Amino acid sequence: MLTERKQPLLVLLGPTAVGKTQLSLELAKAWNAEIISGDSMQVYRGMDIGTAKIRPEERMGIPHHLIDVCDPEEPYSAADFQAACTRLIPDISSRGKLPFIVGGTGLYIESVCYGYEFSKAASDESYRAKLQLMADTEGPAALHALLAESDPESAARLHANDVRRVIRALEIWHLTGETMSSQLAGQKKESPYELCILGLTMDRAELYRRIEQRIDLMMEEGLAAEVSALLERGVPEQSVAMQGLGYKELIPWLKGVTTLEEAVELLKRDTRRFAKRQLSWFRHMSDIHWIDMRENFHNNLASIHAILAGKFNDSLEYTTNQSSFDGGNSQ
Repeated sequence: MLTERKQPLLVLLGPTAVGKTQLSLELAKAWNAEIISGDSMQVYRGMDIGTAKIRPEERMGIPHHLIDVCDPEEPYSAADFQAACTRLIPDISSRGKLPFIVGGTGLYIESVCYGYEFSKAASDESYRAKLQLMADTEGPAALHALLAESDPESAARLHANDVRRVIRALEIWHLTGETMSSQLAGQKKESPYELCILGLTMDRAELYRRIEQRIDLMMEEGLAAEVSALLERGVPEQSVAMQGLGYKELIPWLKGVTTLEEAVELLKRDTRRFAKRQLSWFRHMSDIHWIDMRENFHNNLASIHAILAGKFNDSLEYTTNQSSFDGGNSQ
């Protein structure tokens, strides 16, 4: 009896500043792929510098999906991302292209790779309002400390300033008596796709150097003006979008509470900590082919080419340009 063949799905993940963008373009070009952004902040219009969004002229003609799909006043969730990918992946495949998710938002990517079922817990508006009042009066840290008591794993994963998701994690515990982290741990680990996951890693000191260098460049490119423009157009400080790295750290400076030097140093510290959390999340995922980005870039391409050839050559029905990996030396 013949079984239906799963659709191929390529994934490239890794911490911020590790080098995903350049590699993703090379792989997409070689494997006839279309890229789906797996970054929870790049969905927002007008948030370009702080999210390190790839510019249209840098995309080498490769289609990029789920970039600039909503306004920063609107919330966007992992469930929204999963639903969008459920539509996009078969559409890309139907056009003879390889669907290729690239990003660093662990929950978003894992929810698609393994078809997560998100909590069906209903909402409790009065409880949410109580928690929001707590965050407003006592500060996000107090709310985060409350989560750490009931669900330390989720508290370790969520930043204190991510008030909306902290409230949802507390609400799930309140309504079901089950933690969000235990619900995630209980998800099935069988993928609905013919899945190949590449993970990028790097020496921690070098990664932190690249993070600080990237932030200095963002400031030179006008990150402060971007944050100021969002506030001036009325995007609430408490919105999900404005809790993103590079935005929440600069708001106190723009309001005259801190110095610019203090704001930039806070951003660098928060981004280093975020990268550490990203790596911790990815280390708990299975089936990842890890690539050390300290190696020569072209050597990495050759080894990745071998991984993808072993995974996809028998299942892909379309033409690839694999020889570009090794400078055209394939025999």
